[in-house]
Amino acid sequence: MSAAESDPEDAITKEEISGTAPAPANAETAGVSSGTKRNAFTELMSPKTKAPKEEHKTKTLASTRGALTRSFKQRDGLGAYTHDPAAYPPSRVIYHNDDFVAINDMYPKSSVHTLLLPRSPLSRLHPFDAFEDASFLASVQAETQKLKRLVAKELQRRYGKYSAKDREREAVLNGEVEWEEGKELPTGRDWESELLVGVHAHPSMNDLHIHILSPDMMSECMRHRKHYNSFNTPFLIDVADFPLAKDDPRRHPGKAGYMDRDLICWRCGKNFGNKFGRLGEHLPEEFEAWKKE
Repeated sequence: MSAAESDPEDAITKEEISGTAPAPANAETAGVSSGTKRNAFTELMSPKTKAPKEEHKTKTLASTRGALTRSFKQRDGLGAYTHDPAAYPPSRVIYHNDDFVAINDMYPKSSVHTLLLPRSPLSRLHPFDAFEDASFLASVQAETQKLKRLVAKELQRRYGKYSAKDREREAVLNGEVEWEEGKELPTGRDWESELLVGVHAHPSMNDLHIHILSPDMMSECMRHRKHYNSFNTPFLIDVADFPLAKDDPRRHPGKAGYMDRDLICWRCGKNFGNKFGRLGEHLPEEFEAWKKE
């Protein structure tokens, strides 16, 4: 099998593997960005200036590669970010340190979709093997929590104004409603608890990466049944579940048949069978209802 050829168990297409699939139209402004600092965290989603007219051509990952990144091709594409994260703009690299790089996914499958990339020799191993190292696993789990908080902050920034739970807390804090003295304040919405977090049981890229994304599945890159099921079945394994038991069925995703399961709405549980088009028509309704919770 060639480096770009799609394996039946891959969660992405061969075009995404090779970096030739079109990036989202709003790729320059979507996701979590570094921007200015606020409350010791990076400000999220800072406004971007309009691209010049000559930039209107549809971009792909391959077309944005410079001389440095051409050596990181096909399934090794994520290695470019860990090799030189400073070479990328804030719209792609959220933050980086000596041990990790956090990026916005080039082909997001939800309205906010980030990846955490360890900068370790162990990151070239399959997650099942890499996470047998207790020290490495602990460091990944700790950094995952950091990125989760950042993504949750972004969801609150985007959608908090629609959320009944967040509006109630803000109304009290702003003095818009009377609140009994000594009574505990409304907690607001726990966006962090709603995130999808984990690694794919069969990674499509060679560098270990942890997905941290919103559950809404709203993205123009959500185009196939395997895209959806890779995040809505046990094919996505939370890093908190590692190390896995030797007999854990998630070690054998092909045998378990996760990618061939019926398409089940992540929010209401409706079964769409193999009708991805019908699910796609349904998801915007759930997205709007979810934002209002």
